[in-house]
Amino acid sequence: MEDQLVQVLANTQLAAEGPRKQAELDLKHVETNPAFPLSLANIGSHSSIALEVRQAALLNLRLFIERNWSGESDEGPVIPISDAVKEQMRPVVLDLALGSEDDRKIKTAASYVVGKIANVDFPDHWPTLLPTLLNVIATGTDGQLHGALKVLSDLVGDCLSDDQFFTMARSIVEVVYNVALNESRKPILRALAVSVFRGCFDLFDIVKDDHPEEVKGFAQEALAGWFEFFLQIMKVPLPPHDGSSNNQPESWNGIVALKLQVVKCLLKIRNVFSNMLLPRVSEFFDAAWEELSLLEGPHEHMYIENDAQGRLEDSDGLPYTLDFLVLEELDFLKECLKASPVQKKLEAQLDAYAAAHETPWVLNLMRVATSYARIPREDEDLWEIDSGLYLAEETSVSANYTPRTACGDLVIKLGEWQKQRALEGLFAYTKTLFIGEATSWRRQEAALFLLNMLVSDFLDCDKPVSEEIVQAYLELVNYTINAAEPLLRARGYLVGGLLVQCSKIAAGLFDRTVDAITSGDSDLVQLACIKAAEGFIRSNNVDRSSQAKVVGAVSQWIQGKDMTEVAESDDTLVTLAETLRAAINLDMSIAVSTEVPALDLLFLIAKHGATNWQTTMLICETFEDVVQTMRDASSYQALCAKVLPTLTGAFDVANVTEDNPLVTFATELMASLTQYGSTPLPPGFVAASLPKLTRLLMESGEGEVLRPGAESVKYLLSHDHQQVFSYHDENGRTGLEVCLHIIDRLLGPEIEDNAASEVGGLAAELVLAAGPERLGPFLPQLLQAVANRLATARAAPFIQSLILVFARLSLDSVQDVVEFLSTIQIEGQNGLQVVLSKWLENSVSFAGYDEIRQNVIALSKLYSLGDARVAQTMVKGDLIVPVSNRIMTRSRTKQTPDQYTIIPAPLKILKVLVEELMSASGIQSAAVAAAAAAAEFADEDDGEDGWEDDPDTVDLSFGGTKTDLMGFLESSNMRNRDDEAQTYLTEFFLKSARDNTADFKNWYEALTEEEKSKLNQLANEQA
Repeated sequence: MEDQLVQVLANTQLAAEGPRKQAELDLKHVETNPAFPLSLANIGSHSSIALEVRQAALLNLRLFIERNWSGESDEGPVIPISDAVKEQMRPVVLDLALGSEDDRKIKTAASYVVGKIANVDFPDHWPTLLPTLLNVIATGTDGQLHGALKVLSDLVGDCLSDDQFFTMARSIVEVVYNVALNESRKPILRALAVSVFRGCFDLFDIVKDDHPEEVKGFAQEALAGWFEFFLQIMKVPLPPHDGSSNNQPESWNGIVALKLQVVKCLLKIRNVFSNMLLPRVSEFFDAAWEELSLLEGPHEHMYIENDAQGRLEDSDGLPYTLDFLVLEELDFLKECLKASPVQKKLEAQLDAYAAAHETPWVLNLMRVATSYARIPREDEDLWEIDSGLYLAEETSVSANYTPRTACGDLVIKLGEWQKQRALEGLFAYTKTLFIGEATSWRRQEAALFLLNMLVSDFLDCDKPVSEEIVQAYLELVNYTINAAEPLLRARGYLVGGLLVQCSKIAAGLFDRTVDAITSGDSDLVQLACIKAAEGFIRSNNVDRSSQAKVVGAVSQWIQGKDMTEVAESDDTLVTLAETLRAAINLDMSIAVSTEVPALDLLFLIAKHGATNWQTTMLICETFEDVVQTMRDASSYQALCAKVLPTLTGAFDVANVTEDNPLVTFATELMASLTQYGSTPLPPGFVAASLPKLTRLLMESGEGEVLRPGAESVKYLLSHDHQQVFSYHDENGRTGLEVCLHIIDRLLGPEIEDNAASEVGGLAAELVLAAGPERLGPFLPQLLQAVANRLATARAAPFIQSLILVFARLSLDSVQDVVEFLSTIQIEGQNGLQVVLSKWLENSVSFAGYDEIRQNVIALSKLYSLGDARVAQTMVKGDLIVPVSNRIMTRSRTKQTPDQYTIIPAPLKILKVLVEELMSASGIQSAAVAAAAAAAEFADEDDGEDGWEDDPDTVDLSFGGTKTDLMGFLESSNMRNRDDEAQTYLTEFFLKSARDNTADFKNWYEALTEEEKSKLNQLANEQA
């Protein structure tokens, strides 16, 4: 079988699609052969077989094990693997991972296989695995050591339970410590050992809560030795670089990887055991700063002057290039600025000088930050080709976190600590770069980039920037916007757009900025000016006449471009939309202007950027703001005359049965236009819009179209039902019939729950607008259809939408609702039983203040009715919590679904209303917030921890972080205080108790003690 598998695996590597697809099918068919997994393992072990075939064998083996080894899978049936085969496979794959073979890719692939097996079998079925690994790490060759460390890394990361780690931690830490210290081992192996140690902190973070003293004691003991090692490695200089090559010397790879893992480990310790790092943080801070100063030259040669390959990792996922090391050390430097020993030391030096800009460490820090903030050659070349990538960095949406952005974060941290003195220090250093002709434009641009970051943070935090600083920088800006280098010019304009938000004295740059949008030959500078223009407008330091000038400049820029090419850059579209939005917000009346094409430009951008969610969101929000400001009839009519042809035209040219982003966008705009429309609507509005909406709602299957489309028809009814009912389509159907046809389709089984989630609101609006007289026999048919669909609905928004049809009817006609539901059958059950069960089961998860209030009032009326049929209806009550110490896996959860008590509907209504009372009062939200604050306080170490604040970033690899996030998500479904609902419910409960409404006293006795306590507290407060 192995020979056959070798050929099949080789064929899966072929470029020709036909033979490759056939080989993949053959591989799938042979999976059921009991010898399949062992054969793959043997192929992976044969050094005589081609490397790519061996890798393919191990990859397929890993996937096979992942799906089938445990005997359970959420993805469907599994292929059984016998215990005998498993016994044979474990030593085969472990020997391959721990063997002396030099090929790292094979060993890495084998270690992944071992990790997948260990996930299931360790320790119960593979108790020797960890002792074997520790022995090989202590005594093995370099080849064996690499495999063992890789497997141990997977074991620590994925397989060890809290208790297992707690018992084995000392042995694991000791063995990797010895490898890390052993200078006879390759630096890359020592780096891998440090990486394993770093991985231990995820488990330390979890077990320290259960065993605080033991973990703290062990960590203190272990870290004493590690800290000495870390400091030693940070101080080790890199070998000399003669500059003969633009790329990183190969001899650097191992030591850079080791240094990098050391810094990563220190950052991890900072998050898990911050107080243990504190006594030595100044030493590490000095070492990182010193190394960054030493690495300026090599970094400049490789990444600023040349395009050296960076951001590289080896087959084990260990980064080893200098740019990664610089990035980590800059981050570490920033974290150290939060530590009290570092702050005290630097503060003492600050106090020794008259001003911050005279303090050596401030100027040195700005020099280092400016050096690493220079634009890398690679980025410069990319930005020349695609200026949208430049905007991506400016808007902080780039996925790349680079030394340049890290320097910005470092300066921001300094600004948070030293405030105005950070600006003074940055200006003092920046000024030296603009004296004489020797300074390169890249350093000048980098210094202004850091100002950009710092001032942006000041503005975000509402911190002032002195006029003296603004005035001083304006001189530099005036110089840069006249520079020859486009990137420096662009930076000057961007800084100007920020400084004007700090002081009106920078407003004089506005005209030059707008003029530059349409002048010159650099797209990058023009886009920077469009971005800067938004800043000028937002500053409120330019007059309203600037509105037309900005829109005109953007219009002229767009006319000179091929919008198909412009649309290839999402960031360009977003920048255009943001600047136009800012201009429109100066005076919304521009939206209906025939001379200034502001809305036309937004629609043009949307047409070409309909697939970009951020662009469409900005334009939708802008349009919504415009509609809301034009509520009077004349303004609204003018707006409709301008935009309605454009919106309906989008429906005409598109195939609405397909997923068309432009149709989705136009439908959302239509929903905004109708939601905030005048009452009544302009003449002819329904005739112009309803036919298009009807076509959408009767032909499309996309939820993104059906939801806003149904909302639009609902708003037509709410604003002007007379115009809707007097409308006739081309087939002679009235507006009422058209609405009924739409509702009938949306309630049909072929429409998904989420897609139809607005149909309930439409149906309720139609019933209220038309009334029983106009609807006649259609009313019971409509309500029957709603009830039928409610019985099968699963999505919460859809369920809420359908329930609110009956809830809104119950506000005025609760007796009629009960009568109707009692007379219908739904899938063989009484309609009252079906609807009440769904209604009461889902009420506590309703969203929207108006919707919740309507539901609360409807339920209170349903209870107060005291109807025997309601009292006889049995529904789900409280959750029955099983008493068990077993861990509930997903499969066990499926086998034992949640169980509830069964109680009468009136009792359930009271339980729901008690819950709503507490939500409306804000008590639950306050309790959750208090619990979170208490938990945070309890989690802190006693006394001052010596760090300024919590980490700026959340490390999702921490076990504790994952637990905290899950807890937050579970408690995040909270509401703020709702006085209107609270007042209503308070009066309801007091009156019910006083008058014994619907036998309230007996139902009260059936409430839980907690629910009674809440009502008693309410009664006492009102006494």
